[in-house]
Amino acid sequence: MWEGFVYIEVVKMSKEKILFTSESVSEGHPDKVCDQIADAILDACLQEDSNARVACEVFASQNFVLIGGEITCKVQPNYEQIVKDVLKDIGYDREELGTDYHTVEVQVKVKEQSRDISRGVNKEKPEDIGAGDQGMMFGYATDETSGYMPLAISIAHKLVREASNQRKEGTFKHARPDMKSQVTIDYTDPDNIRIDTILMSIQHDEGIDFQAFKNYVVKNIMKKVALSFGLNTDFKVYFNPTGWFAIGGPTGDTGLTGRKIIVDTYGGTCEHGGGAFSGKDPTKVDRSGAYMARYIAKNLVAAGVAKRLRVQLSYAIGINEPLSINIRTYKTANYSDDQILKVVKKVFDCRPGMIIKQFSLDKPSFKYRLLTNYGHFGRPDLDLPWEHLDKVDEIKHFFETNL
Repeated sequence: MWEGFVYIEVVKMSKEKILFTSESVSEGHPDKVCDQIADAILDACLQEDSNARVACEVFASQNFVLIGGEITCKVQPNYEQIVKDVLKDIGYDREELGTDYHTVEVQVKVKEQSRDISRGVNKEKPEDIGAGDQGMMFGYATDETSGYMPLAISIAHKLVREASNQRKEGTFKHARPDMKSQVTIDYTDPDNIRIDTILMSIQHDEGIDFQAFKNYVVKNIMKKVALSFGLNTDFKVYFNPTGWFAIGGPTGDTGLTGRKIIVDTYGGTCEHGGGAFSGKDPTKVDRSGAYMARYIAKNLVAAGVAKRLRVQLSYAIGINEPLSINIRTYKTANYSDDQILKVVKKVFDCRPGMIIKQFSLDKPSFKYRLLTNYGHFGRPDLDLPWEHLDKVDEIKHFFETNL
């Protein structure tokens, strides 16, 4: 009776989630310990000599810190005291943590900046200062958060910042300085963006009630931060996945300057040129060029040029003009790439010396050390000049009068 009929089985395919993940780390993470020491040394040098040339690298292991690099400064900083002050502020202040500022061993292997480099960098006029090295830097901005930063990295930063603040205030009992966070955002439904997963690893005292410790983190840190972004609290939770995290910081893992470059920037949302920030004076375009690229991208997005925008700058050592400027708008732009590049070259001066002058990077109103934790961009707690939206009106005027 079924002759002449074709049986068709309809299989409903489930839709794959569109997920994106970023991570952050706390001030007690061994790599961040090194970044803070390097930038504290930079701060000490610039305080005595605004023309100091600093390229400082730090290595940390159990109760040991090695400082190397090239530093030219009128006054030699007190390296050992800087290390002790940083470790004390973080909370590495007792023997049971493995690293203790009272007894830490500090070795210094520092030399002066190469004369071959200084010839191209040390100029009298800011407009003549050449880049301290070759390289490419990226800046990014998006309108998905009020700070023009990607959502995943913004949440990840706030999680470890909140946990660290509660630890220092004494409300987060038994927590130790070393912490990490990781946040996965579900973009499957653009009209209902959600947190899919939060992962946190937090160092703790020996002999704690692990379940009570975890419950505190979920309620008073994870859910609190999620609600502050107006997002869901029914996300998947992973906490200290190995089950125990008492040994941490430089004792649990060695630390090194410049190993958290994605944490420092945009959480992997856009490309990265590979250059770290910490321990470098602003003639190093790894730092100043990246700050300018962020400044350009943020002002363009705030002016309505695009919803998402990435800027790339590139430099050659000793040359005062960028070799290239490139933009990417992810098909969200209201203008052509050619038009956007014209406004960038009209409004923004990307010469290294002029970046330093505009942002006062050789005598900043902030301390570089404050930037080492929780990102160099989108910082609501700091008044950073490259975060200012003071070019928006000029950008809008350019498009109004040149199209």
